Amino acid sequence: MTKSIQVPLNQKNIILIGFMGAGKTTIGQLLAEKLGREFLDADQEIERRHGMPVTEIFKSMGEPVFRQMEKEYLVELCRTSREKVVSLGGGSFMQDEIRNACLDSGIVYHLDLDWESWLKRFEALIDTRPILQSKSLEEVRALFDSRKLIYADNHYTVAVDQLSPEEIAENMARQIREGRERE
Repeated sequence: MTKSIQVPLNQKNIILIGFMGAGKTTIGQLLAEKLGREFLDADQEIERRHGMPVTEIFKSMGEPVFRQMEKEYLVELCRTSREKVVSLGGGSFMQDEIRNACLDSGIVYHLDLDWESWLKRFEALIDTRPILQSKSLEEVRALFDSRKLIYADNHYTVAVDQLSPEEIAENMARQIREGRERE
């Protein structure tokens, strides 16, 4: 169990969660630019730290090793970093320690899309998402549904089905700026 971290609202990291392909990286980069914050993609940071792509980590070391790397990186990030926009991998938030650290020290936005919208993105995702390469569509649907239940533990849910990434980032930036003004 991680100890609760007290961070002033205007210094909290903005943390984006959601199923793979929801647009966390794209929206996160746009949001960071609008807020003048550094953007971090958790999977890219793990790749940089360990010198290999996530797909290779999954193949050569296995998912449990990757999940441990992910937990170490994200819990430490929540403990030591401020004023970042952070995109989590789709499975990161399933780990209690990561979820608790993010909810305690950051502002967590769930980028939510429905199954039909996600299916339209499936073909573009399959080669770069190791978890998709070993599952049937029925198994992916079950994963989608089970993760959505965990993603519900957030500060804000943003529907990403109908708006462009630019519109979503602008709406989020406005909400965050308005929240700062009320502090």
